Amino acid sequence: MCVIARDLNESDSAMPMDEETQIALSRLVALAMDDTGASKAAADFLLAWWNAGDLGGFDLTQLWLLDDLAAGDMIQVFAFVARNNVYPDVVMDRAEIEALVRRWRPDQALAD
Repeated sequence: MCVIARDLNESDSAMPMDEETQIALSRLVALAMDDTGASKAAADFLLAWWNAGDLGGFDLTQLWLLDDLAAGDMIQVFAFVARNNVYPDVVMDRAEIEALVRRWRPDQALAD
């Protein structure tokens, strides 16, 4: 079981996600829902952001599987994560995260 425990106030200091980064994140989520090597890379990146300990980390060599647009999107989102102490459910719908877990980590279950 993937247990998620975090302080609900940790997003208080987060900067709002700008439109360019929101678009990049949306493209990564859409890519992650497909079924290619690039999709797995996008999913691994997003799931590592959610909970690397339970859902696995992100291997930087997976960037080699991405085209320039997807790699740029990942860099854009990574820069946002580096500047803001937030989990992805602060900037995306939890249902999207759950869908990624079901698709790519079917042996895991999310718990609050």
